[in-house]
Formats: sequence, C-alpha cells, structure tokens
Amino acid sequence: MAPVFSIKSCYGIITEMKLKASYYRFFCGFSISVFILTLVLGVFFSMRPTYAESNSSDNGVVSDSHFVTFYDDSKSLTIKTSAKTVKEALERAKINYHDTDRVEPALTDEINSDSFRINIYRSRPVIIKAGTTSKFIMSANLDPKEIARDAGITIYDGDELNLISSQNILESGIATTYQLTRNGGRTITIEEDIPYTEKTISDSSLATGQTNLRQVGELGRKSSVYRVNFVNGKEVSRELISSETIKNPVDRITAVGMKKSVPPEWEACASYARAAGVSEADLHVALTLIYRESGCRFDATNAGSGAYGIPQALPGSKMASAGVDWQTNPVTQIRWMIGYVTGRYGGWSQAWSFWQSRHWY
Repeated sequence: MAPVFSIKSCYGIITEMKLKASYYRFFCGFSISVFILTLVLGVFFSMRPTYAESNSSDNGVVSDSHFVTFYDDSKSLTIKTSAKTVKEALERAKINYHDTDRVEPALTDEINSDSFRINIYRSRPVIIKAGTTSKFIMSANLDPKEIARDAGITIYDGDELNLISSQNILESGIATTYQLTRNGGRTITIEEDIPYTEKTISDSSLATGQTNLRQVGELGRKSSVYRVNFVNGKEVSRELISSETIKNPVDRITAVGMKKSVPPEWEACASYARAAGVSEADLHVALTLIYRESGCRFDATNAGSGAYGIPQALPGSKMASAGVDWQTNPVTQIRWMIGYVTGRYGGWSQAWSFWQSRHWY
C-alpha cells in the first residue's frame, strides 16, 4: 500500500530542514570567528619586543607588583615586576643602557603606581662644527642647541645650528653633524683705560725705608671692539675682537732708599771718608770694610806682615801716591784706598764681598 502524505506532514518535514540549515550556518560562522580571533592574537603576540623579563626575583608575589611599560625608541615592553626603582626595573627586564642615554624618570626614582611608564632615549653620535674646530659628543637630545650645550658650547641668541649630515657613525663612520653659525650678539666700540705699571728703583742716597716719587704714573687709552653675547636677552659674555692704542701709559716710578745709617761711633771716620771722596751711597759699606781692616786707625800696623794704615797697605809707602802725608793723614789714606778698591774690585761693594769670603782684600 503506497504511503499517504498529508499536507500537515509535508509542512513538518520542511520546517525541520530549515532548522537544520540555521544550525549549520550558526556553527560555521562561529568556527570562522574563533579562527580569525586566534589568528589576530597570534600575530599580535608575535610582534611584541623580544626583551627578556626577569621573573625569578618576583617569586610570584602579587601584592606589591606593578605593571611597568618601557618605551625604547620605537619598541615597547610591559612586564609585571616588584621592582622598587626605575633602575631596578630596567635590571629586571634586562634592558641595557649607556651613561649617555637619557632615562625618564630618573634611575633613582621610585615606582609609585601600578601602571608605570619608563622612557629610554638612546644617545647617538653628533659632531658640532664651530669655525675651524669640531667637537664630538654622544647625546640623547634631539634639539641641536641642547646637544651643543651638552658638548659645553654656549649658544647665544641668534646663533644657528644647521644639519650637515644625518648618517649614523656606527654604520657608515659619519656622525650626525651640525654647523654652528654665530649670528648672536652685537658689536660695540668703547674707549678704555690702559693701567700704568708700578716700578721701584733702588737709591742708595736715600736712607733705608725712605721713598721718593720720581715719576707720576699716567693711564693710557685704547679703543676696543667687542662682540657682546646674549642669552634670553641678557648679556652673558663679551669677546674682544680688536684693540687699538690711542695713548701709551706712563710708568709710576718710586725710588726706595738703600742707604744704611752710620753708627754714632763711626761718625769721625765717616767725616774722613766723605772728605776723601766716598759717596753717601758707598759710605756704609766703605766704613764696614775700613773698620774690619784697621778700626779706622791711621797708624794701625800688622805685626806679622807690616801692612800699615787705615787701608792696611803693604808696603805702606804705596800710599805716597795719594799724598806726602800718607803716614799720618786719614783722608790721604782713604783717598788711596778708594783708588785701590775701584781699580782691583770695581767698587766698595765688590771689595766687601771679596773680603767676606776670604777675610782679606
């Protein structure tokens, strides 16, 4: 007997087929969504920086852990760490840095939030050319003027730093190079004093300690051209460009007395010496030599050698060339002595120096 299909049974079969098709569509769509999500997450994690994390020191401690994100040029890394300071966090993450790199916040700063950011600015080789000189520096700054300041070069208002080369010295042997052009400052011309020199001269005619102004000092004048440099509108330095003398200075000269006073007991002998022609400048040293030799006695006689008189001439008769009264006149004897010390030693001071080393003259 052939089956009998009613309208109601046909409707049930069609409804069942629609439900199965909806289920299959849902299952396929869900599977495709899961696949796409898995692919995206895989790509994301594969592109993360390859910095190594150091979790061994954290020991699973969560209560005092922080999420720290490092930004190093174009790379970034986030780790969970219990490091207390910026320096410690860098060490935990095994991120190396150089003294010339700039790390912000500072290495000694504490990590004070659960989501903390650390920036690392890598230094690069830079050359600053100023005139005929060049200065090399490793700097993490991007502002050329800040780089120049890092190099110890003062930048004035109006100065320019122009980029010459931007190649990396580690790759091609050429650093980033800037040319410094001095445009700052202004030129001024002023007249200035030239100080005079203080000079002293010895004067044996003046008593020791006495001074006498021999020449009045006068200031000179010069015309000087300066370039005055400014930073933020304030003068910070001035450089001498040229100078021209208008008037030369005149030295101030002061005479200083070198004459030694004569002891009272030498006054009688001093009168003989002055009468014989001994100058005031030589008087003290002459009397010193005279008293060492004979005590200024005109009849002093050396029992051993026979030397005679104030100068202890040997023989004494040599003094006859100074006068016939050479045996009794102190002035005649000292006059002969002047010729002797001048002819043989060049003067009283030299004769006294010779006597001091040998105890005779």
